[in-house]
Amino acid sequence: MTYGFVMDVPAPVQFYDVLHAELARRTSGVVVEGLLLHVARQTVAGFQIVEVWESKELCDRYTAELVNPVIAELSGGSPMPMAPAIEEFEPRGLVVPAAHVYA
Repeated sequence: MTYGFVMDVPAPVQFYDVLHAELARRTSGVVVEGLLLHVARQTVAGFQIVEVWESKELCDRYTAELVNPVIAELSGGSPMPMAPAIEEFEPRGLVVPAAHVYA
């Protein structure tokens, strides 16, 4: 079953930019297993991420093996001052006609 989430992160959007660039560098030329959609945007309080995955298990594995270690490196091992708010959802009607990375 597909899995999706919306995450509101109360941190500067520049943190997202650095995180995204580092994750892209580490996964360059590699297909991230299970990732169907990733989009982020700046918000008044920080930034928001929307992702859709083939399964929650694949999302959790990627987060544990790559995202969390990169966040720890970028933050100097310090925890984020405020935890992000996460809303999970079951995607409906997802259409991805082309798989291009634009930014």
